Amino acid sequence: MMAGRQEEPEQPHIDLRLRLDRQLDQIAAQLRELATAKDRLQGLLNAVLAISQETDLPAVLHRIVTTAKDLVGARYGALGVLDESGEQLEQFITAGLSESERNDLADIELPRGRGVLGHLIHHPEPLRVDDIRSHPASVGFPPGHPRMRTLLGVAISVRGTIYGDLYMSERRDGQPFDRDDEDIVVALAGAAGIAIENVSLFEQVRTSAEHFQRLLLPTLPDLRPFTGAAIYRPAPSPGHLGGDWYDALWLPDHTCAVVIGDVVGHDLRAAAAMAQTRSMLRALLYDRLTPPSSVLAQLDRTLHDITDLPVATACLARIEPAEDGWRLHWSTAGHLPPLLIGPDGHTEYLHAEPGLPLAVNTDQPRPDHIHPVPAGATVVFFTDGLVEHRGHSIDHGLAQLAELAASHVRLPLDDFVHFLADRHPSDGHDDLAILALRTPPAIRRAHAGANSGNGRTV
Repeated sequence: MMAGRQEEPEQPHIDLRLRLDRQLDQIAAQLRELATAKDRLQGLLNAVLAISQETDLPAVLHRIVTTAKDLVGARYGALGVLDESGEQLEQFITAGLSESERNDLADIELPRGRGVLGHLIHHPEPLRVDDIRSHPASVGFPPGHPRMRTLLGVAISVRGTIYGDLYMSERRDGQPFDRDDEDIVVALAGAAGIAIENVSLFEQVRTSAEHFQRLLLPTLPDLRPFTGAAIYRPAPSPGHLGGDWYDALWLPDHTCAVVIGDVVGHDLRAAAAMAQTRSMLRALLYDRLTPPSSVLAQLDRTLHDITDLPVATACLARIEPAEDGWRLHWSTAGHLPPLLIGPDGHTEYLHAEPGLPLAVNTDQPRPDHIHPVPAGATVVFFTDGLVEHRGHSIDHGLAQLAELAASHVRLPLDDFVHFLADRHPSDGHDDLAILALRTPPAIRRAHAGANSGNGRTV
């Protein structure tokens, strides 16, 4: 009996320990849930930041799909973009398909927004389906489509209008999507709508800025017997207005003048200064048939006296007849040298004393330079946006440009400048301008009169 009475107190102690263990297990489970919720919330915040930093619409749409897929641990994700009618899909961006699955679907048409996808289009409330085939709206999958059982669908709206639907399928853990998954995708869809609207506004601003910039630049006149081509490419930043510019015109003394320049800045002031500089230079060129150095010096003095011009670089040249072909007579104001490509493809940068940029010191003399230009040669004038790269030196960019130019100089001149603009060795952070002039393959001498258009023969 003594032994029995000693055992009796142990039972309450065991029960208490079991209750404590259960409570500790519950607390541990709650802590794990809190940690998971915190990780998901942090992931959502990171995703919103990442989406908001995209400035290209295809990139932002793809980012939305991949981010949503990762947040809920889904194997597959898709974003269906509605057409203007809002009745059917115009785009269908997918994520998670393997290469073989993509190949199996290569010949399948874009989903038309029928079945469960169509249900979400016409009923844009969040949709969770544990078995797609058992849903009343299901119409099955096309041949080659990967097997999918579960679905989470959420509408994306922009300013109250349904833009498209975000679809997730097949959680990697094999479980159906739950309310937490729905909540996080709904939150992401709200951020996605804002990001899509911002990118659309960005595209409008960029298009308007580019259109305005192009209106400020001239259409090259008829430069026969030479061939001329020019191109301007804006930087990709929103609302970018650059100071890059070019011009070409025939002068009363029957020489062809070409100029390229770059006003410091990337705003409306730089664009306005560029337009003002180009207009003044045109008037001076036509009125003062003097060497390029003299014209640049007068331009600098004029701008200094009557404007508040930002610092600018420029290269002004005259293409003049010479006994054995042509010659380039030029002066620069802190600008990169022209690139001369001979008829045999040999390249040469016309390095010479560059002179000071405009709006620095009007008292400093400006040098002139002369170099022969053979028949069938191409002279390329360009701004630094074509060759500058923050990862390497300017000399490296110049060398790459010369190599590109030499290997494609036989293209028609308009195609040639487009190729250089497309394949430029720069990092693309700045706007760029190119003006190329090609001498005729055979020397022609006719010192009179205007050509039947805007050009003159030489």
